[in-house]
Amino acid sequence: MLVLKRECLKIIGTAHVSANSVEEVKDAIYEQQPEVVAIELDMGRYTRLKKEMAGIEEDESISVTQIIKDNKVGLFFTTTLLSFFQSKVGQDVDVKPGSEMVGAIEACEDLGIPIALIDRDIRTTLQRALNKMGFREKAKFMYGLIASALGFGDEEDVDIEELKNPENLDDLMEMFKDEAPSVYEVLVHERDAYLAGKILQIPQDHVIAVVGAGHQPGIERYLDNPETLPNLSDLEVIDEKKGIPWTKIILALIPILFVVIFFLAFINGINITGNIYEFILISMIMGFIGSILSGSKIQSALVGGLVAPLTIIHPLLAAGWFSGLTEAKYRQVKQSDIKNLAHIESLKDLWHNNIFRILLVVIGTNLGVSIATLVILPSKVFIPLFMKIFGM
Repeated sequence: MLVLKRECLKIIGTAHVSANSVEEVKDAIYEQQPEVVAIELDMGRYTRLKKEMAGIEEDESISVTQIIKDNKVGLFFTTTLLSFFQSKVGQDVDVKPGSEMVGAIEACEDLGIPIALIDRDIRTTLQRALNKMGFREKAKFMYGLIASALGFGDEEDVDIEELKNPENLDDLMEMFKDEAPSVYEVLVHERDAYLAGKILQIPQDHVIAVVGAGHQPGIERYLDNPETLPNLSDLEVIDEKKGIPWTKIILALIPILFVVIFFLAFINGINITGNIYEFILISMIMGFIGSILSGSKIQSALVGGLVAPLTIIHPLLAAGWFSGLTEAKYRQVKQSDIKNLAHIESLKDLWHNNIFRILLVVIGTNLGVSIATLVILPSKVFIPLFMKIFGM
């Protein structure tokens, strides 16, 4: 691995929605005219930025079906929330997210300076973070994202430039580490190592690296001690989830209990035909009601209702996914729907966003079926059967 001379490297720590950072980056590139500029982007984000700079509007349909098939629903939802949150902050300070990267690209193109992309693929980063998180940490992290994006909780006026102050950054990173240690490990610590490793691989001597201010201290530590760097290829692998899947086990116990009660009633000579019909009818009605109340098309509600009895028995299936997939056929999600999330100011705006509507249908259908599973079916079907079995 080639090692840069530290005196030929300048690291600029930026705030991603800071006007001052844009000017700082451009001024440094024009003044120093380095041999190469390294920027905290992967190929995917770099390509999107270049298209935006060229005025090319992307409005390609997003395949919700493929997202579900690839088990990327959580990844897609997290990415969307992060984009929404960053866009909202950018609007508050009147600076588009990634403007400092655009400034660096523009300066490099003007001077004919090559660009090095040094960040890890964002999809790999987020998937590694999701895989490392337990249920409680994942719920806490998602709640924090949603609350921040929608403006819940304590609101304080934050000076973006003050966040670049090393003392403030240390406090912020420590708080982040305490609140979500797994997310911190992947989003901060791992990426510090990855960014530093990529910088060390650049063969040119005179380099300017443009990175988020939160990464600068960690990158510098690795550059001072390159022997501590992990193998970068190990950081590009999406780890399989580890540990005991308690949530899946608990969810599986409920349908197993239902089946056991039906079986015990049957072998005890109890006529369960009416109970089975009642089980099917209640499940279908609640799936249908949950879907239709969430604003779905009638076709989506019918699909959600029809599959509800099966999904209650099968713990790895959810009625909401089926109604959501059906809804997606009538509401094509486009890139503009994601962009428009940043401009939502009212419930009416939310209601007309296709992403929100499909997610609402998924949640509403699942909620209806969950009420049936946890409240109505036990009280109307399974507890009476249980009492008959044991002569109570």
